[in-house]
Amino acid sequence: MDERQQVETQPHAQVHHRAHYPWLAMLLSVLFAGLGQLYNRSYIKGIILIVIELAFIVTSADFIGLGLWGIATLGTIPKLDHSIFLLVYGILSLIMLAIAAMIYIINIRDAKRQAEQIQNGWQRPPLKEAAKQAYMNSFPYLLSVPGFILLIFVVIFPLLFAISLAFTNYDLYHSPPRNLVDWVGFDNFINLVTVPIWNQSFLKVLSWTLVWTIVSTTLQIGLGLFLAILVNDKRIKFKRLIRTILILPWAIPNFVTIMIFSALFNDQFGAVNRTLLGWLNIDPLPWLTDPLYTKIALIGIQVWLGFPFLFALFTGVLQSISHDSYEAADVDGGTRWQKFRYITLPHVLFATAPLLIIQYTANFNNFNIIYLFNGGGPAVRGQTAGGTDILISWVYKLTFTTNNYNMAAAISLLIGVIVIVFAFIQFRRTKSFKEERDQ
Repeated sequence: MDERQQVETQPHAQVHHRAHYPWLAMLLSVLFAGLGQLYNRSYIKGIILIVIELAFIVTSADFIGLGLWGIATLGTIPKLDHSIFLLVYGILSLIMLAIAAMIYIINIRDAKRQAEQIQNGWQRPPLKEAAKQAYMNSFPYLLSVPGFILLIFVVIFPLLFAISLAFTNYDLYHSPPRNLVDWVGFDNFINLVTVPIWNQSFLKVLSWTLVWTIVSTTLQIGLGLFLAILVNDKRIKFKRLIRTILILPWAIPNFVTIMIFSALFNDQFGAVNRTLLGWLNIDPLPWLTDPLYTKIALIGIQVWLGFPFLFALFTGVLQSISHDSYEAADVDGGTRWQKFRYITLPHVLFATAPLLIIQYTANFNNFNIIYLFNGGGPAVRGQTAGGTDILISWVYKLTFTTNNYNMAAAISLLIGVIVIVFAFIQFRRTKSFKEERDQ
């Protein structure tokens, strides 16, 4: 019995001490994708990787060469080289190289890992079983590949293109193919804070954007919460009817509401001046021609547009709060304000904080209301932005009106940084996210 066990285990011992070198498999994979797999006797995988690399080199070498030259120089001959096309080719080349590098690294790690398994006595399964295992292991990746490709061309590529433009002088006077575009480094950002025509507009637009975001969003949150608490009170009757009426503004498309308000606030024939203020014996106000009154109107319209959603949101949260907490507060002699501060408000903020943060970031880039109400006007002498332009509407004007693509891209990059930093800080300070991380 002992001799039989010794005979059965002898082949396994020989396999375990087989001379197979992971460093050699890794080196071969570095030299050319697939060679390490051939060394590991994974012939099908090795041949597939070799074919993929050969096809990539043959079909993409010229394009990648042109793209890398183009993104480095942005062209050398006016009217012949198109700088923007070359920039696009360069970005696509970098994306292709990044994907190829990722596949190459996976190829090297796979060859090394498989060689280590063979060195430790791993037995290769039959072809059918190996194919089944490979399919099962790669199935999640096969499903995610289409989404990954879509992500590259819908999100990553436009983002890289916009960031690249921020470091060029692409404007009306440097527009291909008549003229070439050049890399200028951080000159656009420096000009934004040093050149008078830019820094005055930038500071005013940035300050108004912050005021607009904080005031309008806070007011609509406050109004939505106040109405939700009011309607949720037990003494209020016809709750369903009242809730339906308060949610009606949400059912109307925003652009329709904005256009209606634009007509209502018209200085000449608007109902606000001719009817409402006329009844109150107040002189007509310059709602569309004075920046201060336009800003007041914009904030009021935004509160009207935003409070129904928040009202519905807060109503659902309030109905989920246990009445036992309020009854215990009544027993302890708690006032209405104390119950609101220590029971209602913490529950509401805990449940809705992520959505409230999104409200602030969305209003920071709320282009529709600014553009549709008054086009960011009225115009301001000596500035490239209107009296009520926020950063995003200013970017639109720079892009489609004055063709300052480089400055528009620089401002867009700053907008992205501001929004990302604000959202990151607020998410880290939000209790709901902290509790999720602690689980």
